[in-house]
Amino acid sequence: MDKEHREREEYEKPKVVEEGIWVAGEAIKKAPKLRGVPTGVEGLDELFFHTVVEDGKVVKKSLGGIPEYAVVNLTGVSDTGKSLMAEQYTVKQAQRGDPVAFITVESPAPFVTMGLKERATAMGIDFKEIEDRIVIIDAASHSSLRDSIPNLLTTLAFAIKNYKIRHTVIDSVTGLYEAKEMLARSVVRQLFNFMKKWYQTAVFVSQKRSGHEELSAEAAGGYAVSHIVDCTMVLAKELIMTKSQSNLYNKPIGDIVRLFRIDGCRLCGHDTRTHFVEITETGLVRIGEPIGAGR
Repeated sequence: MDKEHREREEYEKPKVVEEGIWVAGEAIKKAPKLRGVPTGVEGLDELFFHTVVEDGKVVKKSLGGIPEYAVVNLTGVSDTGKSLMAEQYTVKQAQRGDPVAFITVESPAPFVTMGLKERATAMGIDFKEIEDRIVIIDAASHSSLRDSIPNLLTTLAFAIKNYKIRHTVIDSVTGLYEAKEMLARSVVRQLFNFMKKWYQTAVFVSQKRSGHEELSAEAAGGYAVSHIVDCTMVLAKELIMTKSQSNLYNKPIGDIVRLFRIDGCRLCGHDTRTHFVEITETGLVRIGEPIGAGR
C-alpha cells in the first residue's frame, strides 16, 4: 500500500463526533419553553394544545396558537387560502409588536404589500401602525435571491439582525426549488436549520399539484418536505359531484367545499379532525367546525 493510499484511507476513517452527543438532562436546559403564537386565523389557535399534570391527572390545555419557534408547512393546491393565512399570520405578529420577515417568491414586494394592507383592514387593524414591523424580502424580483439559497439566507440573517425579526414567512417555498424538485428536501432542510439557529417561528407556504388533492400524509408534504418541518397544515377544496359527497359534507351537489387538517405537529398536541374552511368576502380565512359536527 503506497503512502497516498494510506493517507486517503486514514482521512476517510469514521470518527466519533462527541459534540453531537447530548444527555437529555442537559439538552432540556437549552430547550425553549413551550408557548403558543396566535395566528390571526379564526378557529385555528385552539386546535393546538399541551398537557399538564394537575392533582395527579393528565389535563389537556389549549396552547393558544402554533408552537413558538416551530417551522410550519402550510400546503395545498391553488385557491385554498394558503397565502391569505400567511398574510393574516404576518399582520397578527406585527400587531403584537413582533417584527416579521415576509419572503415573497411569487409576487413583487409592492403587490404583496397591497395584500397585507387588505388583510389588515379586514382584521380591523390600521396598516400604518404596523407597516414598519413588516420587512419584505423580494425574491420574486431578484433571481440572485430566488436561485441562491446562500444569498437568500445571508440576506435574511442581515434583516433579522438589523430589524430584530422574530418570525419568517416564505410564500412560497416551492418557488425556491422550481424545476429542481429533486433538491426540495435539501432546500427545505437548509431553511429549517436556519430558522432553528435564529430562533424564528416560521411559516412556509408550499404548493401541491392538483393530483395531490387528498388530505393525506403523502400529499401533505410534497416531495417528503413534511418529514423535515415541525408541523404541516393542509388545505384542500372539493367540488361536490356525488350524492355520497353531498351527504358527507351536508352540502348540495355543485357546491365547492374547502377543508383543513393539521397533518402532524411534533412539538405539541393537536386536533386530528378535518375541518371546514371559509374564505370571507373580505378575504379572511376562518377554520370552521369539523366534518360531521352537530350530527
